[in-house]
Amino acid sequence: MDLTVHRLWQPPPLPTLAEVATVGDGRLALALCHPDGRVREAALSRAADRSALLPLVVVRCADWVAPVRERAREVLRASLDADTAVALAPLILRVGRRERGAHAVELLGERLRGLPRERRASLFTSADRSVRRYAYRLAVEEGLFSPAELARAAALDGDIVVQDRCAEAALAAVRESGAYDDVLPSLLAARGPRVRAAGVTALRAAGRPETAVPFLVDRSAMVRACARYVVRQYGGTRSRGTGPGVPTRPVR
Repeated sequence: MDLTVHRLWQPPPLPTLAEVATVGDGRLALALCHPDGRVREAALSRAADRSALLPLVVVRCADWVAPVRERAREVLRASLDADTAVALAPLILRVGRRERGAHAVELLGERLRGLPRERRASLFTSADRSVRRYAYRLAVEEGLFSPAELARAAALDGDIVVQDRCAEAALAAVRESGAYDDVLPSLLAARGPRVRAAGVTALRAAGRPETAVPFLVDRSAMVRACARYVVRQYGGTRSRGTGPGVPTRPVR
């Protein structure tokens, strides 16, 4: 039966350049994917006020034909408000990986910067890790989160890029103030070894080598190495003033 349907069904003909001015949204979507660049460019002019077609406009922003590409970018800039930018962020970032896709990503950043974090909350919990990476990078640049919030994000997110970015930003934010209590509990309790390692290493700057001792037997070799480093920096002995709980024999 499937073969019969395939034989009987014929796809509709693509819109011609002359038809673009009058076709409905369905045919206009086909025109935006037309092999003829002149048809794609003409279709873009009609897609400006049709939000359902904006995803195809995003794709055309990386078009291989320069006039089509430039027209698509004009349309996207005029049509992309903040809420639409949040909704289209996954697609824009995917298209951004293409050779000519950077322009749409730059526009996305313009629309998102300064936007209250509540309105872009979905980006921080997106199933697409590239979206979360982008969202947290922007948030760190803007100082959108407190050090404690960044530490919690590092501890909870499963992506190592997000973990590293948030952990580093959290520790950098408290380095001068010395408010390590705001970030260390989350970092040291994290499931990800990279985050725990960052927290353990920060114990040296915090002047708390005794807290590193339990991590000498951590399940992660990376964390154990960081713990050895912290204890060793304080001599690994009580006689060096490291406080209670630090081994009395040098840590090798």
